[in-house]
Amino acid sequence: MLNNYLHRLYDTIHSRRYIEVEEFVSDSRSNRRGSVTGLLKFYDGSLLDFGEVLIVRNRQIVKLRYRYHYQKNSGEVIFRYDNAPHYPGISTFPHHKHVGSAVEPTQLPDLNEVIREIEQMLFPSA
Repeated sequence: MLNNYLHRLYDTIHSRRYIEVEEFVSDSRSNRRGSVTGLLKFYDGSLLDFGEVLIVRNRQIVKLRYRYHYQKNSGEVIFRYDNAPHYPGISTFPHHKHVGSAVEPTQLPDLNEVIREIEQMLFPSA
């Protein structure tokens, strides 16, 4: 189950030919615990730095920790999703999204959803 999830992430990234994979490291220490980290570069030089720490619980993948940090090539942060427990007053605690200096409630994102959000920024419809 965990290996299937990690392979799906790999396939999600590599199916998009415009993404340059600078780093992709998955580690499944057992069939119940693992992690994945990566650094993806987009055609405009922007970067997505991500990481997930995972366990299998009750036949489900659970993200213990995650971060999806998207920034321009200048280093300016565009957005960051994470579940660090430092905003207990937010309705979706611990899940939240940083956009500029604002912190917004959000549901647990999936890497594919994050990449789709970036695609909407990079390839706006006419």
